[in-house]
Amino acid sequence: MAKNPKSPDELKETATEIILESISDGVFTVDHNWKIMSFNRAAEEITGIYRNEAIGKHCWEVFRSNMCESDCALKKTMKEGKSFINTFTHIINSEKKQIPITVSTSLLKDKKGKIIGGVETFRDHTLVEELRKELAASYRMGDIVSASPEMKNIFNILPQIAESDSTVLIEGETGTGKELAARAIHNLSMRKENPFVTINCGALPDTLLESELFGYKAGAFTNAVKDKPGLFAIAEGGTLFLDEIGDTSAAFQARLLRVLEEKEFQPLGAVKKEKANVRVIAATNKKLSHLVEEKTFRHDLYYRINVVSLNLPPLKQRMEDILLLVEHFIAKLNRIRGKSVSGIDQQALEILMSHDFPGNIRELENIIEHAFVLCSEGDINPGHLPATFSRQSRAIPEYETPDDPVRSAEIRVIMDALKQNNYNRKAAAEDLGMHKSTLFRKIEKLGIRLPEIDGRSRNYKNDA
Repeated sequence: MAKNPKSPDELKETATEIILESISDGVFTVDHNWKIMSFNRAAEEITGIYRNEAIGKHCWEVFRSNMCESDCALKKTMKEGKSFINTFTHIINSEKKQIPITVSTSLLKDKKGKIIGGVETFRDHTLVEELRKELAASYRMGDIVSASPEMKNIFNILPQIAESDSTVLIEGETGTGKELAARAIHNLSMRKENPFVTINCGALPDTLLESELFGYKAGAFTNAVKDKPGLFAIAEGGTLFLDEIGDTSAAFQARLLRVLEEKEFQPLGAVKKEKANVRVIAATNKKLSHLVEEKTFRHDLYYRINVVSLNLPPLKQRMEDILLLVEHFIAKLNRIRGKSVSGIDQQALEILMSHDFPGNIRELENIIEHAFVLCSEGDINPGHLPATFSRQSRAIPEYETPDDPVRSAEIRVIMDALKQNNYNRKAAAEDLGMHKSTLFRKIEKLGIRLPEIDGRSRNYKNDA
């Protein structure tokens, strides 16, 4: 006997079932009591839970997501009657592993349009997250984030520097991340299990600086009622970071030199010296070699601390790092503040790219922190930036490319340096901290055509 042909509705239901079983996204439905009514094949694979185990259970019993308790997208859909798309969260699978997923939700209605529950689709982002972390790792050393060639060179030698126990001098403008570099060296070294101790030498007068570093014994001076260990003692076996060492006096420099040479120190008021098993990393925002020439910094101390040296470039010389750093700060502040800021829009990024950042990375971090006060979710836009930025309405010069903010920023920096030096490329190259031939190559690569001066075209070939 021939089988009765299926009705159009039955055929439609069969086709829907086939589609749901073949797609790679997990799909499940719940009733008004939050009990799972259907659970497709992909949902089984992502969660590691079989369909017959999931159906009839409350959805939170199956997914154990970090959004189940307070921020459930499906709950919001059922309550507010609107869909949510690509909400990011994590679930715990049957092997108790955390799985990153994106979730989309909508209301579930019957043929008559009556709401009978909710439907959620979710996509496994494990591979994407692994690739993202692998990519991010190639731009990171400790808490330092950079994709610039200069910083990549520093990344390459930091492990070797960390292996030695030599004194390190880190030079760079304020806010370039000197302490982060010092901490990265410490964390890569054999001393990483011991303390990393910091002090700003330029913020304290000599007497207080010495008592902080070397400590004192009871009775060494008025109000010294008990012994106090200094930072050399506290950092025993670890690393002592001396920031702004260029701001110290000649008298303090002489005492520090003795400590570094003898590897022992004497607390104030003590009669015996104590051993100092401490690695010293010094930093300054000044050029110590110039201070030595000016006789404001001891040449013997300079050579003692300058066994290994690092020079951190200012942010204006590594504009390709702006977006990378912005994303890093957004991720960091999302964790700290419990917010869901997704990124920065193109216009706000262009405004940041047009800034020369005299305060370097620290200034950029403060700008993003300010934006977080005004922005709780979505993208940071110009209205979330500090007032001095949000009021900017600069016209984009014809040589800039709005679709490529990194290239635009690099062209702008080069053009600004050339204009400030009346288009003298040698002087501009010195201001930019690069060789003249490097500047010529960049001008050619970026397609910069310079204005006519003295009646002739002044592109790079005319001055080569």
